[in-house]
Amino acid sequence: MMKIQVLFGTESGNAEVAAEDLAESVRNDSQEVEVQDLSSFSISELQHDSMYVFLCSTYGEGDLPNTALPFYADLSVVRPDLSGMRYAMFGLGDTFYTETYGHGATKLDDKLTELGAQRVGEIGRYDASTWEPVGECAVAWFAGVLEDVSAVR
Repeated sequence: MMKIQVLFGTESGNAEVAAEDLAESVRNDSQEVEVQDLSSFSISELQHDSMYVFLCSTYGEGDLPNTALPFYADLSVVRPDLSGMRYAMFGLGDTFYTETYGHGATKLDDKLTELGAQRVGEIGRYDASTWEPVGECAVAWFAGVLEDVSAVR
């Protein structure tokens, strides 16, 4: 059994909805899973034996949502060695904003990679312009991530 921590950064609550739906689908597969808001998660809690799943929206001009800013700032200042930590990234955005679509997740992904963490799978993307249920999109994307994790073991 793999321990999975689902961490979300959100401005309007869509990333939280996606995180809860994703976690529920993983629990159905008998995985140990926890969901937390990035605003209440400290970088000192990062463990190398967990699999992290980040769901992050984009706010304003391609910025991180307010709930993800403290986590990102701590990563930038403390610069912990995240070598060996595995994570997956799912970004929420709207293709109406062509130049900044999904940039919140991309910024967080770039920082985690810079600090040595290893992303599993491709960055998942949710386009709010499609009106698809965000949770269903996240669950479908994560099924592919779990296949990648199983292939690496």
